Amino acid sequence: MVNILKDHGIEPAPDRGQRTTWAEFLRRHGDVMAATDFFTVEIWTMRGIVRYQVLFVIRLATREVNIAGISAECHGLWMEQVARNLTDGFDGFFTGCRFLIHDRDPLFTAGFKRILRREGIKSVRLPKRSPNLNAFAERFVRSIKEECLDQMIFFSERSQRYAITEYVDHNHHERNHQDWKAA
Repeated sequence: MVNILKDHGIEPAPDRGQRTTWAEFLRRHGDVMAATDFFTVEIWTMRGIVRYQVLFVIRLATREVNIAGISAECHGLWMEQVARNLTDGFDGFFTGCRFLIHDRDPLFTAGFKRILRREGIKSVRLPKRSPNLNAFAERFVRSIKEECLDQMIFFSERSQRYAITEYVDHNHHERNHQDWKAA
């Protein structure tokens, strides 16, 4: 390639071969980015075991986590309501965000993305089988499961919500976090 450029009198640009790494991209844009994902929690009820989906959002710059919703029956209309709550002009978690990273879960519907787009937030859908690109969200799931949820047996939705809320509070105020911006 260099020889072709030289043959045509074009000197190769020194930075042409360099690409921005994902870590560098996050360092540059972390203040306006959030990531989202689901995890599941099983609850023993009178009807048997019920699996709940927990949708959370994490700000990449601060690692602040918001539990956006918990439901045993997630669907498109529920996701649209979650998007409206997150983009609320007064106390929405997405205030100041411009990008939302998420996987290819079909619950991230066109309606969900349309509400985000209307509020100026670009939905960034990750490639298939790429959990490392959503590492902060994946790490939160691992932490909450290992440190809290896998240690308990829930018999009601209320106890599950309480445990998750308490863990998120612990995560914000007491848990050590590695400063990824300094790396």
